[in-house]
Amino acid sequence: MGKMVTEIAAFLIAKSGWVLVSSTLPTDYWKVSSNDGTVITTATFWCNLWKTCVTDSTGVSNCKDFPSMLALDGYIQVCRGLMISAVCLGFFATACALVGMKCTKIGGSDQVKARIACFSGLQYFIGGLCSLTACSLYAHRIMAEFFDPLFVEQKFELGAALFIGWAGSALCILGGIVFFLSLFDGVSKSPSNADKRRRVYSATTYVSSPEKVQNYSINFRRPPTEYSSTSKNFDKNAYV
Repeated sequence: MGKMVTEIAAFLIAKSGWVLVSSTLPTDYWKVSSNDGTVITTATFWCNLWKTCVTDSTGVSNCKDFPSMLALDGYIQVCRGLMISAVCLGFFATACALVGMKCTKIGGSDQVKARIACFSGLQYFIGGLCSLTACSLYAHRIMAEFFDPLFVEQKFELGAALFIGWAGSALCILGGIVFFLSLFDGVSKSPSNADKRRRVYSATTYVSSPEKVQNYSINFRRPPTEYSSTSKNFDKNAYV
C-alpha cells in the first residue's frame, strides 16, 4: 500500500512537471526588455524560441517570426530541439507510467510492471534534463550578453518562461527518480526460483510430517513381537 501511494505521488509530480515544460515551449516571455520613457513611448520587447515582439503602452503587439531556421543562432536551435525532445519523452513516459504502476491492472506481473515503471522514470528523468539544459543555456546567453560591456545591442533579462521551465524540469527529475527506484523494490520482493523450490519442499515436508509422527507413535506403543513371544516359553523353573 505504501509503494502504491508513493508511485501515485511520483506520477502526479512528474506529470505536473511535464505539463509545465509543455506550457513553457509556446510561452512568450523567454527574455524581456523595457524602454521606459513617457507613457506614450514606453515599450516592452520580448522574445521566445519562435518570434520576437514589441508591445507598446496601449497593449498593441507587433511580432516578427524568425525568418529562417537555418539562419537562427545556434543556441536557439539547440533549445528548440531539447524542449521538443522533453515534451515527447514526457508523453511516452506518462503512457508507460500508467501501465507500470501497481494501482493499474495492466502490465503483467509485479516484476514486469516494475521494469515498465523504471523505464517511464528514466524517460521523465531524461526529459527533465533536456528541458533544464535548454532553459539554462538560454539563460546563460542572456546573462552573458547583459554583463558584456562590449555588447552594444539591446540587452534583455530573464523571462518568466525560464523559471517555469526550471520548475517543471525539477519536478520531472524528482518524479523520474522515484519511478526508477521502484525497479529495485520490485526485483527485491519478487521470489526467485530457489525460494520457490524451498517453499515447495517445506510445504511437502509439513504435509508428510504428521503421518510420520503417527507411524512412529504406533510403532513405539506396540511391544516388540520377539520379546513377547519368547517370554511365553520360559516359566519359573526354567533355570532350576
